[in-house]
Amino acid sequence: GGEAGWDGGAGEPTCRSQKLMLQGGLIHPSSPGCYYYMPPAVRAMEKLIRVTDEEMRAVGGQKLNMPCLSSAELWRASGRWDRMGPELFRLADRHGKGYCLGPTHEEAVTALVAAQSNLSYKQLPLRLYQVTRKFRDEPKPRFGLLRSREFYMKDMYTFDASEEAARQTYDLVCDAYRSLFHRLGLPFIKVRAATGSIGGTVSHEFQLPAGVGEDRLVVCPDGHFAANVETLNGEQTSCPTCGEKLTQTRGIEVGHTFYLGTKYSSVSNAVFYSPENKPQLAEMGCYGLGITRILAASIEVLSTEDSIRWPSLIAPYQLCFIPPKRGSKEEEEGAALLERVYDDLAEALPHLAGDSVLDDRTQLTIGKRLKDANKLGYPYVVIAGKRVCEDPPVFEVWHQDTGQVLFLTKEGVIELLSKVQVP
Repeated sequence: GGEAGWDGGAGEPTCRSQKLMLQGGLIHPSSPGCYYYMPPAVRAMEKLIRVTDEEMRAVGGQKLNMPCLSSAELWRASGRWDRMGPELFRLADRHGKGYCLGPTHEEAVTALVAAQSNLSYKQLPLRLYQVTRKFRDEPKPRFGLLRSREFYMKDMYTFDASEEAARQTYDLVCDAYRSLFHRLGLPFIKVRAATGSIGGTVSHEFQLPAGVGEDRLVVCPDGHFAANVETLNGEQTSCPTCGEKLTQTRGIEVGHTFYLGTKYSSVSNAVFYSPENKPQLAEMGCYGLGITRILAASIEVLSTEDSIRWPSLIAPYQLCFIPPKRGSKEEEEGAALLERVYDDLAEALPHLAGDSVLDDRTQLTIGKRLKDANKLGYPYVVIAGKRVCEDPPVFEVWHQDTGQVLFLTKEGVIELLSKVQVP
């Protein structure tokens, strides 16, 4: 990755993911820290959201959608209207009433739960989440989608009947995050973290190690201990468990979890009724996943200098078909055969039919189109090259993640692709 410092104005992009996403037509700059997400980026994002939904449903999550506009009164009541300072986008409506564009929704969701009168302990735990656009007036937006002023986040808010239950929920959601990153094949570290402007008493970050990362981390080489440097008192240099010397690394924060206790429920009076029919404050947790940040961070850590590599699960398209060059002796036969492979594939593996791209720029050589396919990071490229004239015809298949080139018949191609997962 390059040096920090691009502020989104004129000048060169400063990290690998930003450069690759701009070059590959995934994003297009708008104002500083704001981007158009182009169709391939939206496809990847929607897949990532589907995988996230699966993991959230598995822990009893219910999806909702809260307003981006949040009233200043709510934020004043929690004390964050002043504490958030200039990072909060503030605006007034025509009646002079104050609002902010939500960077996060603790106040809003707690007010919602507080409004449910007669909530019983039998209805808990409540695990509510959304995937929506968030806003933060960054002083120096940079690194493309890694630090922008408008971004997508999955935020979950949980309500439990006791501290013990809330801590179980905390562990459960952390495990769901682990599962998500494992499925994406991303090398993450869960580190002890500061609670910052969200508050609460326990907090962890999920970090992807990367040179361009803005967080400094210390890690025990044997895996006993990992923390954000912000949380260390003084100069802690050795692991509290085994005494090994801690190593320093940099990370991109892609997830953050907080055990909140009654910090917000006490402000809004979000109560439930106990078995004795007594009102009690709900014990809360909140859990964020940076959706657009995960897209950029995964490209940052998986890609080469000039070729995008995706977690294969969320690649915008799984397959690119490359027919022969116009005017080549394979042209007619190759194009027809490739068409047949696609039709058979669509019948045998219908989920891949909508995940395939045909590079029909047949005025270009196969080599030039293969180079482009490699840059854009399709997990599989199927080429009708010289050997399609053999009997039976043989296709060239590039598997980008392993770097393998296979020569397969039509049946071989379909068998290979039957292992591909699309969320």
